Amino acid sequence: MPRRRRRLGLSLFWRTFAWLALLLAGVGLVWVITFRELEAEPRAVEAAHQLGDLVTLTRAALTDVEPIQRLVLLKSLEQRASIHVQVAEPKDFWEAYDQSAFAKRLALALGSRLGADTVVARSVNGAPGLWVRFYTGRDAYWLRTQAEPAASLPRPRAWWLALVLGATLLGSAVIAGLINRPLVELSEAANRIGEGEYDSHLNEHTLTSEIRDVNRGFNRMARVLAKLEQDRSVMLAGISHDLRTPLARLRLEAEMSVEDDMARNAMAQDIDQLDAIITKFMDYARPTELQLQPLQLSELVDHEARLFRNTDEIRIRHHVPATLIVMGDPTELGRVLQNVFENARRYGHAPGEPARVEVIAQARGTEVELTMRDHGPGVPDAVIAELTKPFYRGDAARTAVTGSGLGLAIVEKALQRMGGQLEISNAQDGGLITRIRLQRASV
Repeated sequence: MPRRRRRLGLSLFWRTFAWLALLLAGVGLVWVITFRELEAEPRAVEAAHQLGDLVTLTRAALTDVEPIQRLVLLKSLEQRASIHVQVAEPKDFWEAYDQSAFAKRLALALGSRLGADTVVARSVNGAPGLWVRFYTGRDAYWLRTQAEPAASLPRPRAWWLALVLGATLLGSAVIAGLINRPLVELSEAANRIGEGEYDSHLNEHTLTSEIRDVNRGFNRMARVLAKLEQDRSVMLAGISHDLRTPLARLRLEAEMSVEDDMARNAMAQDIDQLDAIITKFMDYARPTELQLQPLQLSELVDHEARLFRNTDEIRIRHHVPATLIVMGDPTELGRVLQNVFENARRYGHAPGEPARVEVIAQARGTEVELTMRDHGPGVPDAVIAELTKPFYRGDAARTAVTGSGLGLAIVEKALQRMGGQLEISNAQDGGLITRIRLQRASV
């Protein structure tokens, strides 16, 4: 069974949070751009009126004075005002001012106010500023102001951006949490159902109608499953009792009535095998409630290995460090080891030889890997994936002996309930390797 690779991905909470944050940030950005665009039109018109009035006053002042006095007036304007007026020369070169939407609006408004021959520039002869060329009769002049109307548009400040960002992240986290909370509760309740806690109950009085309907449906399902589990437990107990009672009578009658020792032993073995099959059925169909706790793996392996005392059938050598502590249920994990050792005892040996099982363990990050290997004939690679299916029994050397076909299925089911994994493979030089991965306990 190949080891399942852990997929990387965001949880529903973080995906909801990310989408909400992007949505709110995008809406905020759109509002800033919209307000700026709405503000640009009236500000451009206002700036055009102010510049137009300034140019009109300057034109009137230059028109009303004698030509010889104009130079004196220009010097006076430069010294006493924040504007600069100079004579426009044919050799002047300039850069057009309409480099942006706001600048185009401003230039268009100035042109409609001052005349079609008005030129608005962002620099003249390399000197930056807001330049307006106008005429007084045949003479042309440049008027420059240092003020930049576009700079007066509202701009978001750093503290405002930080405030908006913080509010966006906080609001997204709160909304994502409210959306995700019922799903988390549903997931936790479903996990408890999977672990056999059928009394799990969800709140049926929430304000959201969809969540309320889902919770009611889940609670109905939990009640039905609890009733089915109760009925199944009663049925299994009855079947076990009804089958084992006649088996016990058959064993007693065989020991008392059959005189042939070989026939009596064969009948006793068949009865024991039937009893063991019934036990396997009960283990698979009626899992006990888990009690996960820290377990010293070396003690548990040593305890289960000592139960197989007959060295003519199986010999187990284990090298498990005493420092390895795993999270597991002692009963379930003991049953896992028993089934693996029993499987090796039956099939993991050459004819006429005892099964030799080697057990080693090592830590791998947050997990502990327990490896058990026998030296039998192994199994065909094509049927390895089938070994953990309930009631599967092949016709290879390992599976020729009559059995319930539930041993490895019980192992896999128990490990899944404890959060572990099972992997089975053939050794290169013969034999079967069973790897068990368990969660490592934090110490």
